[in-house]
Amino acid sequence: MTIGQKYLCIFVAIFLEKSIMLGKFKTFKPYYKSTMVLAGPVVISQLGHTLVHTADSVIVGHFAGTIPLAAVSLVHAVFMIVMVIGLGIAYGITPLIAQENGRDNKKECAVLLSNSFWLNIIAGLLLFCLVYFGSMLAIDHLNQDPAVVKEAKPYLLILSLSMLPLMVFSTFKQFAEGLGFTKQAMNVTIWGNVLNIILAIVFVKGMFGISPMGVKGVGYSTLIDRVLMMSVMMTYVLRSQKFRGYIQYFKVTVIDRERLLKILRIGAPVAMQYVFEIGAFAGASLLAGTISATAQASHQVAIQLAAMTYMMASGIAAAATIKVGNSYGNRNLFRLERFAITSYQLVLIFMLITASLFALLNNYLPYIFTSDHAVVIIAAQLLIIAGLFQLFDGTQVVGLGVLRGMGDVNIPTIITFIAYWIIGLPSGYLMGIVFNWGIKGIWYGLTLGLLTSSLLLYLRFQLVIKKKKIQFEQSMFK
Repeated sequence: MTIGQKYLCIFVAIFLEKSIMLGKFKTFKPYYKSTMVLAGPVVISQLGHTLVHTADSVIVGHFAGTIPLAAVSLVHAVFMIVMVIGLGIAYGITPLIAQENGRDNKKECAVLLSNSFWLNIIAGLLLFCLVYFGSMLAIDHLNQDPAVVKEAKPYLLILSLSMLPLMVFSTFKQFAEGLGFTKQAMNVTIWGNVLNIILAIVFVKGMFGISPMGVKGVGYSTLIDRVLMMSVMMTYVLRSQKFRGYIQYFKVTVIDRERLLKILRIGAPVAMQYVFEIGAFAGASLLAGTISATAQASHQVAIQLAAMTYMMASGIAAAATIKVGNSYGNRNLFRLERFAITSYQLVLIFMLITASLFALLNNYLPYIFTSDHAVVIIAAQLLIIAGLFQLFDGTQVVGLGVLRGMGDVNIPTIITFIAYWIIGLPSGYLMGIVFNWGIKGIWYGLTLGLLTSSLLLYLRFQLVIKKKKIQFEQSMFK
């Protein structure tokens, strides 16, 4: 164990002890429990999106080799930007549903669902066109290894076909989660990922009489998985007794311009928040590709591990959005603030644990993805840096979740742009390429961007909650 790893472990132990003391555990215990009960299934469900791509990386890395693994990294860098635009738009319904449910307005929840359904279908079709007519051409001009590009293009095309079923699945998933029903999407995601892994191994390796497909195989498995997940989630929401009080008002033909814009006013900024953050990481992957295919593959290994813990943190953030949104809907600011503080404390503790695991197991975790020794050495070094930015990554995503619950999305969008595209990625380019620090320099830049986002979003929360208290107090005396 290195000196840096020992210090990180000591820091983790001290923080956990202090956080329990300072967090007033008994006072916050009901909020911890309520948040975790809601967040647990969301964590698994959110993790499912990343596990699909993680499984792709593991299977390709072991069964196809380093060049195909670099191709997966390149495709994910390009496709993730498109995917998060869709997920952000779909997410626009969740805080609105939470707020209307807090007011016990079931009919409005149903109307929001029907409008979200059509909005997401249109978005899915447009995003497919964006990939087909944009990304497929742009990928030839990104200064990447020609062998990597040749492997990447068929995979990218197949993944683009999965956007429409993913968007329809997200429509009903976000509706259910906005009402506090989170286990259903979790179950669908678990079984969907099991199926995806089985099909990916069969298609990539070539089993049961099927010819080996290489990288294309993981594309086909993902497409099949998302079509089935869409069908199951949609059927469940529309037929389950739990949603009958809402679905009785649901009519797929109800399209209202005001509701569409209402969803978009939240969904579009959320989508841009995702784009600015994920786009910065995608940009980092492209920068890594200009160094070497080995550096790009190493980046893919480390970023997939970091993405898994990020998705767990985003589950806590999603729970914060629902709890804060519900409290905001029934004008209970005391409860709102407690849930916000609880979410910050939980994500800090969680991310410190994962950071310590990254530091302790950095030389072993990369072998999950590849046996290429050169890739493992670089990825192990990146995981030490990842252990640091885990803290900032977790607190910034919770900050976004809390603010979304209160309907505050525009200023946070500006904050994410500044953090990642004015500070994070340029400083990564400066350190990694100009100063010739390599892939580690690029990751130092990403860490600086996450730190900036985390601090500014927390300050924004403090400002917004102060304003809301004044507004609510004034409205009580009118």
